[in-house]
Amino acid sequence: MAEYGRHIPVMLDEAVEGLAVRADGRYLDGTFGRGGHARAVLARLGPQGRLLLMDRDPQAVAAAQAAFGADPRVAIRHADFADMAAWDETAGGLDGILLDLGVSSPQLDEAARGFSFMADAPLDMRMDPTRGESATQFLARASEEAIAEVLWTFGEERFSRRIARAIVAQRAERPVARTGELAALIERVIGRREPGKHPATRSFQALRIAVNGELASLERGLDAALGLLRPGGRLAVISFHSLEDRAVKRFIRGHEGRVQGSRRGPPPVAGAARLQAVGKARFPSEAELARNPRARSAVLRVAEKLA
Repeated sequence: MAEYGRHIPVMLDEAVEGLAVRADGRYLDGTFGRGGHARAVLARLGPQGRLLLMDRDPQAVAAAQAAFGADPRVAIRHADFADMAAWDETAGGLDGILLDLGVSSPQLDEAARGFSFMADAPLDMRMDPTRGESATQFLARASEEAIAEVLWTFGEERFSRRIARAIVAQRAERPVARTGELAALIERVIGRREPGKHPATRSFQALRIAVNGELASLERGLDAALGLLRPGGRLAVISFHSLEDRAVKRFIRGHEGRVQGSRRGPPPVAGAARLQAVGKARFPSEAELARNPRARSAVLRVAEKLA
């Protein structure tokens, strides 16, 4: 794979260790990307093992076909991991599921995908360009309030209202259709307030999460994973955003049978435990951060399905 060398899998050893791969097990990589984690899992599988690969990005699926399509132990599907339960291959249950959330390095590095403000390109941001609306289309039809809500909720952008107001004012003349145009607008509106950080960083992140429905996909995917895991099966999730990690942490705790009530509400009733956290949250080592600065915000959480 020509692109594999450009993509460094984050927390590779920790994630594969967390899955506790068995040679004859069935595993799902729900976010193939460029196959770094998948390659490591496959290396631990024997002839009876099975590896299922999913990605919503057609380019990632093409890379999976090129790299692993001839391996009889591998099945590949173009779909969002949230729909893993709709795949016949998962019907018999799984021994491990890996989710590496967020945007991949190839998506960031290919300017035409519109994820980055580092190069001027069409403002798309869709992980699957074959469906859904682009960031340009969202900004062209959403109300000022809706745009501000996205920027605040998914990007924690303090100047969300000011930016949304400027976007709506500009689109009265022409749509905001390019990454460079949006980045320049944001910088003009709020200025450079954080040394070493572009003022458009939070807004671009927020739009990407909204356009791709990432948090909704995560919630559906976690529910599906719990249903598909066999007793003793492992769920390993790498997240890069506090909202994602919070959702994963809350999901695991919620299925550990913990009581998470409020002092003001009625006494809560603990549900039956279905998951158990495996260790604490893990973070990239200093050595990994030196090799791959994009790993700096990664958090890995692992849980095991109980009988």
